[in-house]
Amino acid sequence: MTAPSPNARAAHIIATLRLAPHPEGGHFREVFRSADRVQPTDARPPRSALTSIFFLLNAGESSRWHRVSSDEAWHYYEGEGLELLVASPLLERVARVTLGPVAAGRRPAYTIPAHWWQAARPLGAFALAGCSVGPGFDFADFSFLRDDAALSQRLAAIDAPAAAYL
Repeated sequence: MTAPSPNARAAHIIATLRLAPHPEGGHFREVFRSADRVQPTDARPPRSALTSIFFLLNAGESSRWHRVSSDEAWHYYEGEGLELLVASPLLERVARVTLGPVAAGRRPAYTIPAHWWQAARPLGAFALAGCSVGPGFDFADFSFLRDDAALSQRLAAIDAPAAAYL
């Protein structure tokens, strides 16, 4: 499948912020990694206290179902809005949260708890967001839902539309 071409504003943002393709979909660039180190309370080695990225999704792109081992705060910046799909570690149900300009049913930020599953899609031509992770993000703490066959089947059974983002 060919990636959709970005609209002019999204292309400008990608170029200006020097965003690169992200493994989960969309475009990103890390913009902050704390020099301070913290020891997570689980078995992970020390991590940066906080990391932050810019993250852009074009129409037709999605952030595929994944989880990280730290809390992740999403912040809306620009575009028509962003739908976050959120599920607990055992996938009891899928919740949908809309990020965008402050209005009925929309909020400018939302935090995903550590180990919870998440996916996202833009609600228009594009959505620009920021994500801050604490303790800081490390790809060793990242996993795709598609790599767990049993949980992928469970997601398809409880919310077939959400399974499109595997």
